Amino acid sequence: MKNFFLSLLTIGLLAFPAHAQTLDRIKETGQLKLGYRIDAAPLSYQRVGGEPAGYSPLICVQLGQAIANHLKMKDLEAIFVPVDASDRFDKVASGEIDLLCGAATITLSRRELVDFSIPTFVDGTSLIVHNDSPDSFQELAGKKLGVRKDTTTEQALNNSVKAAGMDAKVYTFSSHRLGMAALESNEIDAYFADQSILSGLRMASAKANELKMLSEILTLEKQGLALARGDSEFRLLVDRTISEMYARGEMVRILEGEIPGARPGIALKAMYLIAPTTE
Repeated sequence: MKNFFLSLLTIGLLAFPAHAQTLDRIKETGQLKLGYRIDAAPLSYQRVGGEPAGYSPLICVQLGQAIANHLKMKDLEAIFVPVDASDRFDKVASGEIDLLCGAATITLSRRELVDFSIPTFVDGTSLIVHNDSPDSFQELAGKKLGVRKDTTTEQALNNSVKAAGMDAKVYTFSSHRLGMAALESNEIDAYFADQSILSGLRMASAKANELKMLSEILTLEKQGLALARGDSEFRLLVDRTISEMYARGEMVRILEGEIPGARPGIALKAMYLIAPTTE
């Protein structure tokens, strides 16, 4: 994967319309603050050396170039800020970060606090289990299930357990790393997360050969970049840039670069087709 950590963006200039409050702040401070999750590989994570990496931060690098062009800034300092699942949206709402470049599912309850860009990714929640475990979610009745707390997947798992009428105990973890450690040590029987995250967790596990990911999809998650509510000019610029990236195939190239061997599925292909036109 490419090391793309940016401390400074120096780019060519293009002419764009007038800007709104977020763009005013960026212009005044000369800084673009980009929040990212440190433990949601391959969508958003932190390398061993501390640099941000992943699908969503790479998208935000190109958005930074578009913002600099929009503001006619020769030098724009792009600062990546690590955020936690519990405080990421509060930091967007307070203006501490300008864009959340992580794995963030678009929900109506979250839109009470922040706005979202057009979707940038579609994922599905599933489970990773031991090789000798059942191959269906409902067969995990009576088992111990783990999930990352303060995420939509926690709510989705609880809803799935309730809907299936299952007698299962749900354990929450403050990080995917701790959840996987519990699975590897048999403290829990299954770990629940987005498929993309589960794939990365299994690949990184020292016990990868002892684990399998279920093919069963329990929910579909549309993800986007979070930004301040009510800032229509900033959101329009973000959406226009993402739409242009879809149109020229850049989103597919980023996906394939960050997840080697990955190909867009039906849901992602449909999202590419319905992205707003740039004209």
